Amino acid sequence: MARDLSTLPPYARIAAQIIARIESGELQPGDRVPSVSQIMATEGVSRATAARVPGVLRAEGYATATPGVGTIVTRPKKLTAGADRLSLLRAGASGIGDGERVEIVGAELEPATQEVADALGLEAGDQVIRRRRRYIDAAGVVTVSTTWIAGQLAEQAPELLETEPLPKMTFGLIEERTGRRASRRRDTVALREVPEDVAGLLDAEPGTVVLTMTNHYWDQDGEPTEYAVDYLGVGRDLSSEYALD
Repeated sequence: MARDLSTLPPYARIAAQIIARIESGELQPGDRVPSVSQIMATEGVSRATAARVPGVLRAEGYATATPGVGTIVTRPKKLTAGADRLSLLRAGASGIGDGERVEIVGAELEPATQEVADALGLEAGDQVIRRRRRYIDAAGVVTVSTTWIAGQLAEQAPELLETEPLPKMTFGLIEERTGRRASRRRDTVALREVPEDVAGLLDAEPGTVVLTMTNHYWDQDGEPTEYAVDYLGVGRDLSSEYALD
């Protein structure tokens, strides 16, 4: 549904119109954002109103202030986190963000590390399925996401060991084959150094510090179903927005 700009304060309405021009491609990254004087002239608003517009664009990630140049257009590096993909899937979407594509870069059985075993209620060394994916958009690598699942589920869902995208993602496939529905999750955000086995996929040097999101999922009976760690691309931010009404 299109947003009703007439209900917005003048500065927010003008900012929304500029954002629409950026989203449509009329304004490209590197272009200058309309100046305060230009906004005053074209919109017939006061300097105080016009001066608020660039700040809105910067706060939303659509512009950045460049010394000696002014405020220029950027495109926000949007991030769809693993937990968001579950919400998209249940809303009838594909689980892939707008403008994203996914590469399945690994699907195999391996011995569980202590970290993974603790998360899945297993013993260290037990067999687990590891699926690794790389999400990419126009700005580059969004995230390298690794999911671990108890190895016994490979019998009920052998697709988990195939390096092909899953139409219903791991969440949907597990529910379809076992009836175990992810009903609770815990998200943990932290800074971590990029390990060597992830660095090349993330287009980063090993040891680079990036944001990570770790997701634990439990089924309706309180049993762990999945454990996932996402390494965000360099320069990616995590943000959430909620309606408070």
